[in-house]
Amino acid sequence: MIDIDKIRKDFPILQKQIHGKPLVYLDNAATTQKPKSVIDSIVEYYSEYNSNIHRGVHYLSQKATEKYEETRDIVQQFINAKSRDEIVFVRGATEAINLIAATYGVENINRNDEILISHMEHHSNIVPWQLLCERTGAKLTVAPIDDDGSIIWEDFIRLLSARTKLVSIAHISNSLGTINPVDDIIAEAHKRNIPVLVDAAQSIQHLKLDVQQMDCDFLVASGHKMYAPTGTGFLYAKKEILEKMPPYQGGGDMILSVSFDDTVYNVLPYRFEAGTQNISGVIGLGEAIKYIESIGLENIQLYENELLEYAASLLSQINELRIIGTSPHKSSIISFILQGIHPHDIGTFLDADGIAVRTGHHCTEPIMQRYGIPATTRASLAFYNTKEEIEILANSIKKIIKMFA
Repeated sequence: MIDIDKIRKDFPILQKQIHGKPLVYLDNAATTQKPKSVIDSIVEYYSEYNSNIHRGVHYLSQKATEKYEETRDIVQQFINAKSRDEIVFVRGATEAINLIAATYGVENINRNDEILISHMEHHSNIVPWQLLCERTGAKLTVAPIDDDGSIIWEDFIRLLSARTKLVSIAHISNSLGTINPVDDIIAEAHKRNIPVLVDAAQSIQHLKLDVQQMDCDFLVASGHKMYAPTGTGFLYAKKEILEKMPPYQGGGDMILSVSFDDTVYNVLPYRFEAGTQNISGVIGLGEAIKYIESIGLENIQLYENELLEYAASLLSQINELRIIGTSPHKSSIISFILQGIHPHDIGTFLDADGIAVRTGHHCTEPIMQRYGIPATTRASLAFYNTKEEIEILANSIKKIIKMFA
């Protein structure tokens, strides 16, 4: 069970007032707030053992290295990876996808090959593949979605072909909330020996993920969307794939030895972690996962589903409001438009009531084009939100509608 009062006390920012009103933070798909345990872990690092990792024999370096590498073990267990060597720390899901495109993609995707994505992808899962296609002469193919925001399964299967060399798919749409059937997608792709990348930026904080059970070849995630610091995240890839991938960047820590004639690269996963890493951030990522696990993802999912149902029911009663993305399989995201009122105006007036939402295209311009709209207002929920906050949102929307009447 969720003890909402206790949880909310764990997040210092939730006690804040905005424009003299209690903060109602409903922008969790953009970034989540941080519990005090995560904040404290960063302060402790800089106060008690600030040092570079992997390179020093002194106490501070040994302590920093131990805490940094502990997070790798925490991530491995969190997603049930087979080996800690399959976990590479990056700045976020965007960097992870770019890493794969620049290494695996360059080595394995050639002219006239195809990369299959869906119409609901974040720009971070579109642009890196476009760049790769420009470089190699490959083609980006796009699986369409229906009016409720679900992938059209028959079209997706039809687009899997002998030319498809990679499927890269969002587990959950950041604009629509749609939960894609990644297990089925992976199974169908693997029947044809096609590897699959799962963008878990919007799912890892909501659903229990098991990469061995999913059998995905790659999985990427951003720390700041799972209650961890910004500038953190990880790439999971099967070890046999990582071993064949060339380094992404050159520099310190990704080498075993360097001469002017030759360089020997480091073992996994350090081969892909060039330079000084975001040490405090990675330590904070480990603390964030511990915090999530202390509540339990099963409990989080149940509570957030309850919030989603309540929000969808309440907002659907507002005649002027249209929800964009009504798939029967959804996470706790509601994007909407109000007839005759621009989303940016909606966001501004909601802010005056202390309500933080996101307005715009949410880095998913193709989705906006699909629905023939310029933007939406998006309320995205987390386990520290309450039904009372949803009621505050609904009442504020009704007030806005009256203002524009």
